[in-house]
Amino acid sequence: MAKFAAKRIAVTGASGLIGSALVGHLKSEGHTVQRLVRRSPISSDEVQWDPQTGFVDLQPLNGVDAIIHLAGVGVGDKRWNRKYKAEILNSRLLGTTAIAAAVAELKPQVFISASAIGWYGESGNRAVVETDRYGDDFLATVCREWEGAADLAGDIRTVKLRTGLVLDPTGGALGKMLPLFRFGLGGKLGSGKQWWSWITLHDQIRAIMFALENPISGPVNITTPNPVTNQEFTSALARAMHRPALFPAPAIALKIAMGGFSSEVLGSKKVVPHVLQEAGFVWDYPHISEALTELVKD
Repeated sequence: MAKFAAKRIAVTGASGLIGSALVGHLKSEGHTVQRLVRRSPISSDEVQWDPQTGFVDLQPLNGVDAIIHLAGVGVGDKRWNRKYKAEILNSRLLGTTAIAAAVAELKPQVFISASAIGWYGESGNRAVVETDRYGDDFLATVCREWEGAADLAGDIRTVKLRTGLVLDPTGGALGKMLPLFRFGLGGKLGSGKQWWSWITLHDQIRAIMFALENPISGPVNITTPNPVTNQEFTSALARAMHRPALFPAPAIALKIAMGGFSSEVLGSKKVVPHVLQEAGFVWDYPHISEALTELVKD
């Protein structure tokens, strides 16, 4: 793998689960990181931007080698009502439009922009790859708009990270599931037959670095080559924690508790990371049992 020659990399969403891990890794590799923040900067490595108005302070970013855009409100942070669905869409559409315009002006070597496997909508038992068309549900529409905004960067090499379920004990879906399983209250969600396409946070960061360092562009599925059903996932988690998985959550209960977002928990996305496979990326944790055993160990 050819090492990316960048020395200055700008990152939005630097305080999130993925962003904070990425910033730490970039710094450990010797890169200078500039974090885009919405408030007034309070340190020399911060640069102000405002996704609502489209403002990006370009002057401190002159000469930047790469821009990695991860910002956006969490899709599972609140119950989906009309207002929050608008916030989910606008945080991605407005923010990505602002950053892509900055990329077109600054002309870094590469622009990496977040997206999600929500692009594919409900895929059932059918495996999907990067060339498959978008789905017809809410998150598929969000992803289509999101990726379209990234194209405003023009002729800069642009990578769209279609990220799956990112596993780490400190946050995300796994972080929410661990307390239940720790007390023996975990189990499959709904039928358990729905496919979950996942990746560890460790391999997520490695995949972003791979995209940075290699001449790939366009959409890239950031998942392992081994999606699992929810039943397989929850059984593997129970084994890793030496706990039973006796308490399934009925679909109707999830719909009542989670509203529209329950469709993402109960829906099926069997995603194959074809671009990464073809480019020669190697996962440290390609299988769910080994991944969860490593993630939950004391």
